[in-house]
Amino acid sequence: MAKGKTTVFYCQNCGYESSKWAGQCPSCREWNTFVEEVVQKGVSAREAVKKRENLKPVSLKEVDTSEALRITTGMEELDRVLGGGIVPGSLVLVGGDPGIGKSTLLLQVCKNLTELNKSVLYISGEESLQQIKLRAQRIGEFGESLLLLCETNLDTISEVIKARKPDVVVIDSIQTMYNETVSSAPGSVSQVRESTGVLMQLAKGLGISIFIVGHVTKEGVVAGPRVLEHMVDTVLYFEGDRHAAYRILRGVKNRFGSTNEIGVFEMRDTGLEQVANPSEYMLSGKPENSSGSIVACSMEGTRPILLEVQALVCQSNLAMPRRTAAGTDYNRVNLLMAVLEKRLGMHLSACDAYVNIAGGIRMNEPAIDLAIVLAIVSSYKDRPVDEKTIAFGEVGLSGEVRAVSMVQQRVAEARKLGFETVILPQVCLKSVEKLQGIKIIGVSTVKDAVRCI
Repeated sequence: MAKGKTTVFYCQNCGYESSKWAGQCPSCREWNTFVEEVVQKGVSAREAVKKRENLKPVSLKEVDTSEALRITTGMEELDRVLGGGIVPGSLVLVGGDPGIGKSTLLLQVCKNLTELNKSVLYISGEESLQQIKLRAQRIGEFGESLLLLCETNLDTISEVIKARKPDVVVIDSIQTMYNETVSSAPGSVSQVRESTGVLMQLAKGLGISIFIVGHVTKEGVVAGPRVLEHMVDTVLYFEGDRHAAYRILRGVKNRFGSTNEIGVFEMRDTGLEQVANPSEYMLSGKPENSSGSIVACSMEGTRPILLEVQALVCQSNLAMPRRTAAGTDYNRVNLLMAVLEKRLGMHLSACDAYVNIAGGIRMNEPAIDLAIVLAIVSSYKDRPVDEKTIAFGEVGLSGEVRAVSMVQQRVAEARKLGFETVILPQVCLKSVEKLQGIKIIGVSTVKDAVRCI
């Protein structure tokens, strides 16, 4: 079949493909998102025969299952999120808001890799060589094995990668790359998809680890077709307020490790610094003898993180009281307030309520339910909670306190940071009976937990 040009319509929001224009996308239900693009389709008969000749089935017993030797990045926080380091031949997508520190993070990784005598190729389509040099000077000294290239033509980039064959390649960013075989503009749905496909073939064919920087939309997801996240091996999101000091690196997809791990960094003049103890960092500045404040423990993968839950409850002058939740699920807060009103008889329907996770971090784990409930009660009754007390547990609609996972790790983290009392579900007491040096209180209902404060 000879090559031929055809016109298709792509949804700019989700990447849905259609043969004709439509006002509303049938996939994501967004309006006026279809754009017309000319794409190349079909391959020659000679190429098709050559591909069929190279197909050779392999027995399941012949497949090598030995784990590939990972390359350490020199940053323990990043290695944890990646699952232990960089896997050769992997394709990693890094997304985040503008100015959050994506390029800085990857440039620091390049610096660490050059110290390990790994050859690195940094390809930028957004910055000049001088701009990269200025940022590199703030980070530190680089080895001679780092090569820079300012180019957006993917054909040229492919030739350079095949000629140099570096260990790691960084593409900054995928929205600036263009493939000459696709006639649409750079950053379009088809260009992003085809460019990622070419990079994936290079990574798998040559065994080169490639990092791709992706822009994000106003909803916080990587711009371009949704299929982009399905094509790559790992998807990392760099989160946090660009005006705040801390940054959180979260893995939402990882074919070589867990997706529950996070890495915590602090932005400084010299680049990103790893935060070895996020709990101590999140609790810095906690007020003393203040009502409506209590410490909870949440698990991110295998890492326990202590965080401060704040609540402010006051009488409302509005016909419909105002409810606000920052850092946690808004509907979950309304549910917990309904439990307090029904099971404890607290008249919260006429009160404004504001719940906040201090530090700007976002946590949706059900284990922080008990801390949210106690913070609301503390603020409502204007009764401070002992600053050396920590609470965690899931709260049900009947007012019961349900069990959570990894109780020993949570209690051990609290003891390490100097907390003296832990309020946890009654059913979890058996798993922490052997821990010494900390007072453990088991509660089975919300009413029992409120009596403890």
